[in-house]
Amino acid sequence: MTTGKKSDPSIIRIGTRSSELALRQARLVQAALEAQGLESELVTYKTVGDKRLDEPLSSIGAKGLFTKELETDLLKGKTQIAVHSLKDLPTDSPEGLMVAAVLEREDPRDALVVNGRITAQSLDELPRGSRVGTSSLRRRAQLLAARPDLEVAELRGNVPTRLKKIDEGRVHAAILAAAGLHRLGAHQHITCYLDAPAWLPAAGQGAIAVQVRSDDARIRALADAMNDPSTMRAVVAERAFLAALEGGCQVPIGALALPGHDGSPPMLHGMIADIMGSTVVRGSIELDPNDPALCGIRLANQLRGQGATEILEGLRRAEHLPSPQPE
Repeated sequence: MTTGKKSDPSIIRIGTRSSELALRQARLVQAALEAQGLESELVTYKTVGDKRLDEPLSSIGAKGLFTKELETDLLKGKTQIAVHSLKDLPTDSPEGLMVAAVLEREDPRDALVVNGRITAQSLDELPRGSRVGTSSLRRRAQLLAARPDLEVAELRGNVPTRLKKIDEGRVHAAILAAAGLHRLGAHQHITCYLDAPAWLPAAGQGAIAVQVRSDDARIRALADAMNDPSTMRAVVAERAFLAALEGGCQVPIGALALPGHDGSPPMLHGMIADIMGSTVVRGSIELDPNDPALCGIRLANQLRGQGATEILEGLRRAEHLPSPQPE
């Protein structure tokens, strides 16, 4: 843990990971507090997920790989706010903590970044046998479902590190979150966007979560003032879908709520796949803005009826997912 300055009780302490992307996200929360006339400081952390870069995320096996240290100090009162990429935050919040706000969402889509020496302008155009980097089982599954002739390579590290590995030719291409590239001013690296609903991002992708202590009424009120209601409705639906499928970073699950257009209603889209993308179950449901969580649960139940339960059981048998604990 690293603090920005000597602690002053009047200054709101914001916990954040220490990567440049995380810092930029935390500074957006700082700016929102400053707009309310409040001063804050950043307290930076290196999480388990930041330290164990030589291991695939799916093999580390713990929840909250990028959030636990921030949550621990938030509960202890060492910070008043923790800022997370919402997609990194487990759906079951520790007792005493809550996501009090989400900022207006950046582009939630995944993006394909291709090495400059390869002429491909889309996933379909990548040469057969190309090595495509990702650390996400969700991206791996969708990639192999679309292009089983490609090779998936484990790619860890922060966004600049991954971009450097693409430039050096360690992989021919990689799939990254568009939001991170946009926030870092690295959008020029994007070859193409992977559009929904054909390709689905992680639940909550592109959204910044403001986590606080449930009993801290003052900070909750400050967070509420920076909350974006339309983003909150969307991510509540997506995360309810994820939770209802007992999913986390070790399960290939994607979800995205899309606004309606030309008179059509907003829709929640979801998918679950096995690790190799050989079985993919997809579905969608009209999004009720008055009860987005229930829509997420209904879509999960719909997919269970189409084979999602069998996929989850298969993942458990393969030891990719822990079995449910007895109550």
